[in-house]
Amino acid sequence: MKKIFVFILLAGIVFSAHAQDAAAIVKASRDRIQANTVSTRSRMVITARNGSTTERLIDQYSKDGANGTRAVIVFQQPANVAGTRFLTMQAASGSDDRWIFLPELGRVRRIAASEGSGSFMGTDFSYDDISAMSRSVDLDTHTLLREENLRGTACFVIQSVPKDSSFQYSKMIQWIAKDTNIILQIELYDRRNNLVKTVEMSGIQNIQGRQTVTVTKITTHSAGTNTVLTNEITRYDDNIPEGVFTTRYLETGRAQ
Repeated sequence: MKKIFVFILLAGIVFSAHAQDAAAIVKASRDRIQANTVSTRSRMVITARNGSTTERLIDQYSKDGANGTRAVIVFQQPANVAGTRFLTMQAASGSDDRWIFLPELGRVRRIAASEGSGSFMGTDFSYDDISAMSRSVDLDTHTLLREENLRGTACFVIQSVPKDSSFQYSKMIQWIAKDTNIILQIELYDRRNNLVKTVEMSGIQNIQGRQTVTVTKITTHSAGTNTVLTNEITRYDDNIPEGVFTTRYLETGRAQ
C-alpha cells in the first residue's frame, strides 16, 4: 500500500509539472513578440465551397494597455465593406469587449458574448477566433499531449480547454514550435468533440528583428470553405494614437 501511495503521489507531481509547463509554453508563444504596437495591412481571400473567391483589403492596429491588448480592424476594400470598423478590448477579467461599426447602419453595435461563434464579416473567422490569439492563458486549462514534428518542425502539442463554457469551442489543440515558440497550427473542436476548424500559420519572416507569421489560413471543415489572411505590410512600435481604440473612432474613422 505504501508503494502504491508513493506512485500515485509521484504521478500527481509529474502531471502537475506537465500542466505548469504547458501553460508556460502557451504563454511564451503569446508573449514572444515584444512590441508596444503592431500595424498591418493584409489581403484577405475568402474561398467558397464552389471554389469562387472574394478579396478584401484590411488594416489592423493593436496596442498594449493597462488591462491587455486593444485592437482595431478597418476594412478598406471592396466598396461594399469599406468603412466597416471593428474594435476589441481585453477586459480586466481576461475576456474581450467587442464593438463593430457597419456603414449601412451608421452606428456602433456592441457584440454580445453569446455572438462569439458568429461569422466575422462573412469569413471563416468567428468573433471568438479573432480574440483567441490574445486570449488570457489563465482562461484555459493547458495539457502537454506530446511532442512531434509538423511540416519538418519539432513542436509541442498542447491541448487548451476553456474554463468558461461561454467560449464556443470545447478545446483547442496547438502545435507550438520548440525553437521559436511560434504557433504553427491550431485545431478547434465543438462541444461534441468534432473538429470544426483548422488554423495554419506560415510565411515566417524576420521583420524588425522579430520572427513574424505573415500568412494565416483558417479552414471550416463542414462548410468546405477557407479564408487566407496575408500580411503585405507589418510594422512594430508605430505611434498609434489612443483615440484609435475608441468607439468614437469606429463611428468617424478619425482619432480625436
